[in-house]
Amino acid sequence: MSSSPPGLRKAPRQERSRLMVERIVTAGRQVLVEHGYERTTTNRVADAAGISPGSLYQYFPNKEAVLAAVVDAYSAEIADQLAAVVTDRLDLPPLELMRASYDDLLDILLANREYVRLMTRELPHARVAPHVDQLERRVSDLVGTYLSAARPTDRVSPSTSAWILVRMVEHLCVQYVLDDPPFSRQTLVDELVRLSAGHLA
Repeated sequence: MSSSPPGLRKAPRQERSRLMVERIVTAGRQVLVEHGYERTTTNRVADAAGISPGSLYQYFPNKEAVLAAVVDAYSAEIADQLAAVVTDRLDLPPLELMRASYDDLLDILLANREYVRLMTRELPHARVAPHVDQLERRVSDLVGTYLSAARPTDRVSPSTSAWILVRMVEHLCVQYVLDDPPFSRQTLVDELVRLSAGHLA
């Protein structure tokens, strides 16, 4: 954890304190995924961390402060993975980049299905929205830069296309992971590529 989580009672200055905060956040993530937002409590988090509730309260004043740190850390991790999906493929032609990126996006979402469900259906919107907005802007900037160099038409600006494509693909992939509709993942990827190519054509 590169910086102190928000809502801490005191910033950890010693290595032992930093490790304790990381331990609590890791336990909070485990409890949140296993029990959901409503059933996550500081006592459960302390138990999962192998510490007393009093030790937890030395650093976090309440459940919301723990969950804020969990969401910040978890969201940053997933954002890095999703940004890498695009960054690692910027040398590919558009259709190849799309197909490979959409496949990897689904891999990441499926690996974090329960957290995706929590983010979209349980956690308070005010807690989640800034992370979603930041992620969308980050990926849109990458896609916009790519389209500026690779796009064969100027019907709309690269930044406009990036905004449309990123949010379309994100929404459909998230819904696919959560709803488990009666068609294959390959069908979804094929359709996403077709829709994206149609927009860019």
